[in-house]
Amino acid sequence: MPVFRVSGDAILLDIKAVPGASKTAIAGVQGNRLRIKIAAAPEGGKANAELRAFLATSLSCAKKDVALKTGEKSRLKTVMLPLAALQKLEALI
Repeated sequence: MPVFRVSGDAILLDIKAVPGASKTAIAGVQGNRLRIKIAAAPEGGKANAELRAFLATSLSCAKKDVALKTGEKSRLKTVMLPLAALQKLEALI
């Protein structure tokens, strides 16, 4: 099962976040989710901000274009990305 799907003019990316890592990096695919280690604590939205910044940098899009759709307080998240990032996302995975 794919870790992302296209919905209209956006990409919905399913993620399993692992906060508290030494550096932020993609750690493979687990089930139907992209596993991402996050170098931030899961408190006060720090891990979510780090995740958004990492995805924006990795996919060459603006941080404002990376929106957390579900999972604000969960390790299982769905992130909305611009459709223009599709090619870079496929290469990243």
